[in-house]
Parts: sequence; structure tokens; C-alpha cells
Amino acid sequence: MVSPSSTAAHTPALGRAETPIAFIQAISTAYAQRGMRMDEALKKAQIEPKILKKNNARVTAMQMELMSGIAMQELDDEGLGWFSRRLPWGSYGMLVRASLTSPTLGLALGRWCRHHGLLTEDIRLSLTERHGLATLQLDDVCDLGVFREFCVVSVLRNALGVACWLTDSRIPLTATHLSFPPPAHADSYRVLFDGPTHFNAPANALQFDAGYLALPVRRDEAALQQMLERALLLTVRPYRRDRLLVEKVRQTLAQHPEHSRNADDLAAWLNMSARTLHRQLEEEGASLQQLKDSVRAQRARTLLLRTRKPLKQIATEVGFLNEKSFIRAFKTWTGQTPESFRQSA
Repeated sequence: MVSPSSTAAHTPALGRAETPIAFIQAISTAYAQRGMRMDEALKKAQIEPKILKKNNARVTAMQMELMSGIAMQELDDEGLGWFSRRLPWGSYGMLVRASLTSPTLGLALGRWCRHHGLLTEDIRLSLTERHGLATLQLDDVCDLGVFREFCVVSVLRNALGVACWLTDSRIPLTATHLSFPPPAHADSYRVLFDGPTHFNAPANALQFDAGYLALPVRRDEAALQQMLERALLLTVRPYRRDRLLVEKVRQTLAQHPEHSRNADDLAAWLNMSARTLHRQLEEEGASLQQLKDSVRAQRARTLLLRTRKPLKQIATEVGFLNEKSFIRAFKTWTGQTPESFRQSA
């Protein structure tokens, strides 16, 4: 959507061919409606024109991204023919910029949905949260015709890609709901969206853990300028890190200290293996011990400042076997003994 630079069109197309040719055929229709030929664009994306007639054909994700970026520039339409009016070059970049100053992902996606309505009234985007689940919904306001599937898939994937980019985090989907029947290439949806995909649904929507909405936006204008050079790639970029995990671990350690005795207990509480827990925390640049120390230190400070409890009791509540080990740890965390910290407050 927000588009790569023209120089990216000369990058060799790599990867497995798993993207349905139906999306390239939809772009071909957009060219035809403008009375334009797409031969040169196909050549740059290394797509043989003859495979457009093979409905079961596939192209690689890179070929799809290159073809889309070239078409957006040549048609001067980042909507690629989906809507009743063109979305001039830079439209989706403007949406990202408008969301960039949001403190959290929830506010950023809310802005994204509202501002998208300024670009076109042909579809309506909305973000809701209920029972710990976030739902990003796309409603058809008018008949999108032959572009319907291509439009719905592209807009939803781009919104998810932007959300991942803004938070620098993988956001796994709990489910994808699509209001159209399963197409002939329905098997491709295991690549287009993770998690289960449900066709013939009441509405088009992506669902994920609402906890991600509280993650901070981590990008700035400089990062945006760099991203815009190859922006389409953010829709398929594999984010390995999951920043929500760190917050879940921290919250569990603080609210359920009984599950923090060892990694196995904590991992079981979080419905994962201890090995996966350690690996994902390492990918995020954190460790279980660091998080334990952080939570313990914060709890200790609170008890020292807000209560007159003796150190022995505080040590026990924070999770230490004795007062001596607590004092030693607290001095490592803060450079002060618990008593001096309490007296200096």
C-alpha cells in the first residue's frame, strides 16, 4: 500500500510461489480499465504474461510486492482500482504518518481507521475491543466487484503490517474472518494470514489479543522515511519478536508470584514450554531473571515507601528466603540498603 521506491522494481523475485495469480489478474483489470498495458510492469516483476491465463498459477510474495508497487506508480493509484476514486501516490504513507505520534497501538489503529475514511467511503474500517480480544473490521459500503477479494485481503494485511511495524512486534492472529466464499486458491490463506481463516463470515475482520493495543508505538519520522523506501514489504515481513510476552511475564510475576518460583511453573501458566519462554524473551532482548529482579525491585520500593513493615516481612513478600539475601539484592538493584532507601525518601 504505502509503496516501495521505483528502484526496488529491479530486485530479483525470490521465494516460494504461493501468492494466487488472482491478485495479479485483478491488477491487470485495473490497467485495462485505464486503457493501459502492463507488459513492462510484468517484465520488471519477472512474471510471465502467459501465466495470467492459468487460474491455478502462483507467484512469489516478492513478485507480488514488486508488481503492486510498480502498478501503484504507473496508475497513480495506491488502491489499484479498488475504489470509486483513485488514492494518489503517498496516500497510505500519509495514514502512517498521522498515526505515528500515537502513544499506543490502540490509539494509532483507531486513527488509521478514522483517517482511512477520508481517503475513500467505499469501505469502512473499525477497531473494537471485547473480552480481551481486539477486532479490526472491514465493511463493504459499496459493491467492490471483481476487486473485492484483492481489496479486503490487501487492506487487512497492510493494516496488520503497519501495526507490527509501529510496535516492532509480531502480532499473531487468533482468527481471520472473511465474508466471501472460499476461493479456488483458499489454500493460499494459510500463508496470507496466520491462525485459522473462516470464510462466509458475517464480516471481514482480523482478531488478536487486545493486550497488543497497549503496546507503545516505537517508531519515529526517521524510521518512517526508511520504511517508505520498501513499505510494501512490511505486509509480509516476519517479525519474530513478540513484545507482548514481556508485558505478560512482568504482569504475571507481579500479580501471581506463586507462579514465579521457576521457569516451568511460569511457562505453564502462560501456556508455553519453558524452552519457548526463554527463547522468545531472548529474542526480545530480555531474560526471565531480569524481569524477576525488575518486578521484585519495584515491589520492594513500594512496600518500603508506603508501609512500615519490617524488612523480614518485606523480604518474604518480595520472594526472598531471608532478610540477608533481600538486603544484598536490594543493594545490587539500587545501590542502597533498604533502610537507607526508606530513610532518604
